[in-house]
Amino acid sequence: QVQLVESGGGLVQAGGSLRLSCAASGRTFSSYAVGWFRQAPGKEREFVGRTSRSGGRLTYAESVKGRFTISRDNAKNTVYLQMNSLKPNDTAVYYCAADPYGGSSWAYWGQGTQVTVSS
Repeated sequence: QVQLVESGGGLVQAGGSLRLSCAASGRTFSSYAVGWFRQAPGKEREFVGRTSRSGGRLTYAESVKGRFTISRDNAKNTVYLQMNSLKPNDTAVYYCAADPYGGSSWAYWGQGTQVTVSS
């Protein structure tokens, strides 16, 4: 069982930056891939990006590529989402999820953190 807690959301002006954190409980966190997702009001949840267990393989949605960076510190059981050059349409609740089985089976989810980008 893994519990995930996101933090770092807030209100930022367009062009600004935020860093989200996803802190996990459990000693096996390093064996999970971790993904970031977001859901804007009235829209379906969408994939933002993911990191492999080691952090060596990163994948991003086209909409955030070049602006967002995922990193992880397994010693701290934490995954980060650095968001730069934020745009108003990045406004959403951001969630992290853990995949313990492979194949993007996101079995564990955090409660989400709100990111609001003003124009």
